[in-house]
Amino acid sequence: MTRIGNFDLEKKAAVVAVINDSLSPFENSRKAAEMGADVLEIRLDLLGTRDSGLAVGITGKIKAETGLPLILTNRSSAEGGKWEGSEKERIEILKELLTSFSREGGVDAVDIELSAGEKERAELISTAKKQGKTVIVSFHDFSKTPSFQEMEKIIEEAFRAGADIAKLAVMPGSMQDILDLLRLTLNAREARRPVCTIAMGKLGKHTRVIAPLYGSVLSYASVESSAAPGQLQANKVKKMMELLG
Repeated sequence: MTRIGNFDLEKKAAVVAVINDSLSPFENSRKAAEMGADVLEIRLDLLGTRDSGLAVGITGKIKAETGLPLILTNRSSAEGGKWEGSEKERIEILKELLTSFSREGGVDAVDIELSAGEKERAELISTAKKQGKTVIVSFHDFSKTPSFQEMEKIIEEAFRAGADIAKLAVMPGSMQDILDLLRLTLNAREARRPVCTIAMGKLGKHTRVIAPLYGSVLSYASVESSAAPGQLQANKVKKMMELLG
């Protein structure tokens, strides 16, 4: 069974609201909850803090105020993030936050890039598993959509690395790219392998609503400003998914 906190992803896909720096993290989180988000993604790289103690306080307060499951992310600059410290520091703050909460409290999942250093990635995933947290292994390509075979390989590598959920976000150059991504998603669903798939940008905007119909277990959305190209607001995604579902 695949869950993030108490949210069962086998029953329906979750709308994940990205908490960034457009408002205070607390205002952002409260608004996301009011908009109907199912899960919140805490983007440490967008909150501008490298202090683990401060990050623990922010995360704990968001959890207490909203009661929503939390995904912890500290996105590298190589994959569209704004982290400015060293790679070692980036991974360490994630590990510190994972171990600062009990199995039932605070963070419920962690997102780590497939492109992260293999040793550091393995250590973080091991820490998350020991804490009973869900692991998302992600891959982002902001310039193109890899071939269907390459995307299959990426998904396979993510699961081999220890993913509970493999996340693939690509930039489509054509409708065929989008069809390939949706076919990949459907194949994963039939194989009972949890994936999150996103076609970014204007061309792929609709996939944030329809990819869950093909088997994507997460749909990332914004609260105020978008954290990725083509991201829609959480309340709109929620409403459209309910209409189609």
